[in-house]
Amino acid sequence: MSVGHYENFPVASLLLPAALREPVGAIYRFARGADDIADEGDDAAEIRLEKLRRYRTQLEAPSELARLIRRHALPVELFEDLLDAFTQDVTKKRYASFSELLDYCRRSANPVGRLLLHLFKRTSDSDLACSDAICSALQLVNFWQDVEIDYAKGRIYLPQDEMARHRVTEQHLLEKRCDDSWRALMRFQVARSRTLLLSGEPLGRALPGRVGLEIRATIQGGLRILQKIEHAGYDVFRHRPALRGLDWPLVLCKAV
Repeated sequence: MSVGHYENFPVASLLLPAALREPVGAIYRFARGADDIADEGDDAAEIRLEKLRRYRTQLEAPSELARLIRRHALPVELFEDLLDAFTQDVTKKRYASFSELLDYCRRSANPVGRLLLHLFKRTSDSDLACSDAICSALQLVNFWQDVEIDYAKGRIYLPQDEMARHRVTEQHLLEKRCDDSWRALMRFQVARSRTLLLSGEPLGRALPGRVGLEIRATIQGGLRILQKIEHAGYDVFRHRPALRGLDWPLVLCKAV
């Protein structure tokens, strides 16, 4: 697994067949690079947007990525969806509803899983649906573990209508207030994210060999993060959950 914003997604690890490590690595470098333009440093919004516009040229010949796209017949629109999501990150800081948030996940996370399935030559409707569920769920898990980090950047990914329903305001984030209302909201988010993640489990059993094991390990990693959020009493302000050394044997054991 990678670090930073994509720490909950599979990468070109030793679990992947050697022939796929180069294209998988290229996909992740592209996604991480665009994400970093949107997120890192102190650039003004207009500079970030211009950098993302220039970043798009990687999808055109004669770049290395463009050659990989052609070689493996990867849908270029999936890369464009990623850029669209990261461009949105520069300008959109709040999400009115869960459906609005899922639309963001559809472009910020799901394309990565779909691109991997194209590399694996496994693009049935059921495989794609499971991949979308896993990737969207992992994106949500990343939001819940990074509530404080995102708020420091001016972003709140918690749906505004669900915050209101649980009587949670932005003052909770400002004050790092973990009261009953906050715990109820986070308990709801964790439960829904777990259900979505588990709905993608058939993909890990359907894909053969090391590829299937990679997917199963990724799911278990996400589930482990959700468990850590629960064990912290949903206080992600003071106890940011992360996978550490002793977690990996447990994750791999459950994946096997």
